[in-house]
Amino acid sequence: MSGPTAISSLARDRVIDELERTRFDCVVIGGGITGAGIALEASLRGLSVALLEAEDFASGTSSRSSKLIHGGLRYLAMGEVGLVREAALERKQIFRLAPHLAERRWMVIPARSIAGMLKLRVGIAAYERLGSVADEDVHQNWSSAELAEQEPLLDRTRYPHACTYREYLTDDARLVLANLRAAVRQGALVLNRARVDVIPREQGRAVGVEAVCSLSKRRFRVNAAAVINAAGPWVEAVRGLEDGDAVPLLALSKGIHIVLPAERVPVRNMVALAAQDSRAVFVIPRGGVVYMGTTDTPHPDGAQVWPSISASDVEYLLEPLPRYFGLEPVKLEEVTAAWAGLRPLIADPGKKTTEISRRDEVLLGPARVVSIAGGKLTGYRPMARRAIQEVAKILERRLDDRSQEEPLPGGDFDGQLERLASSLTREFVLADGVALRLARLYGAEAGLVAARGRSPLTSGTSVLVGEVDWAVQEEAATCVEDVLYRRTRAALYLPSERETLVQPIAERMRSLLDWTQIRLEGEVEAVRARLASETVFTGPGG
Repeated sequence: MSGPTAISSLARDRVIDELERTRFDCVVIGGGITGAGIALEASLRGLSVALLEAEDFASGTSSRSSKLIHGGLRYLAMGEVGLVREAALERKQIFRLAPHLAERRWMVIPARSIAGMLKLRVGIAAYERLGSVADEDVHQNWSSAELAEQEPLLDRTRYPHACTYREYLTDDARLVLANLRAAVRQGALVLNRARVDVIPREQGRAVGVEAVCSLSKRRFRVNAAAVINAAGPWVEAVRGLEDGDAVPLLALSKGIHIVLPAERVPVRNMVALAAQDSRAVFVIPRGGVVYMGTTDTPHPDGAQVWPSISASDVEYLLEPLPRYFGLEPVKLEEVTAAWAGLRPLIADPGKKTTEISRRDEVLLGPARVVSIAGGKLTGYRPMARRAIQEVAKILERRLDDRSQEEPLPGGDFDGQLERLASSLTREFVLADGVALRLARLYGAEAGLVAARGRSPLTSGTSVLVGEVDWAVQEEAATCVEDVLYRRTRAALYLPSERETLVQPIAERMRSLLDWTQIRLEGEVEAVRARLASETVFTGPGG
């Protein structure tokens, strides 16, 4: 039984019927965090909203980040005080709305000397003042003795001091889904696997979109008074549908992350290392793995769903490990998973991608399509509000300045993940690790997920039957990749299980979605090929 926030893959035809017969105030192109935030903020203000995503929700940049809700401490050095303040304050609001998707963790910055630590303290203290950080989250200074207790892997002969401050760990793809489901609760209609290829006009103004469902091949039109282009790295392509002569806006930057077994890099906290070029590389433990990122290199090849990962980029991330920790150098073949994403930065001629501001920009095209690009994951709500201000002008309406009070789906609990996990362990007789994983992914809805099927999909794995049912019936999963990569996150955080899970996920989805045997075999083959290609790095390596 689906609830009021459901985005059910079983109802796609009915959703397309409703999209065709309704005239909306606005239609959003793009189902990443920016588009999801716009859909929710617009719905909260009483607008009727449709949203279309060409691939899966969050399949691009919004599932490929470092998964941190942070203010961007390094942007203070770039003079981006307003950006940092906005983002730092937004962390509190995201924690309030979805505490399972804003888990407070300590970020450790090692220092070679007391002078170095004092310099860090100055920047961090300024950052905390901008964000009105609560007393319990104020930074700490760790001595060598404290490091021996708190982060014993760190080489204290080189780094006898550390400054630690609070960062918030999120799950980027699930934050997108939570916002979309909250928008549906407010009346929005959203659809993935629906590529927009035409922006029809009347008297020179955009009056909606035409799209094709990639599953049924059904073509349909959505009529709307305003069109919002929130397509991330594909913003340029959508602008081209409106204006073939549009001046290029973006500079794409590629960031990669790699995953290692936790026992190979057994850190206890998140740690910021300095790469050879002094850029920060984060080491982040999550469950049985540790992931590292990110790089920041120009990507001149245009928008891609699966950008390639080079051996040199992987080596760039691995290089600092033996300099900071008592570890043997990690080899490329020890990497168990990896992901690459593209940042849609606002181009700034003459600057490297590492130097370009993370500000967002809203543009109004000749057919009055509102395009938004740039920005950061943490600032998605203010970005959405700025886009909606342009929509209000097009609609010639005064919109309520409402703030979101109701938690996002799964966010209605006290923020104590361990307590929530313990209750799941007792009620559903789950292993502690499985219960904590469910709490982090689903928050207060974890019990509803487990109730749909508490048994493992197959022996020796952590993903439950109910997770696949939930993904299809509540979260719009249409294929095995959706479930493995962006709903359960098993492809990232359960590397020893992910290959084993492919066939059982496909079998369960077949029973739910009435797939043919040919469809099932194609799904299995496609995902296994994707998994196999993930750690085949391009180019030379050392």
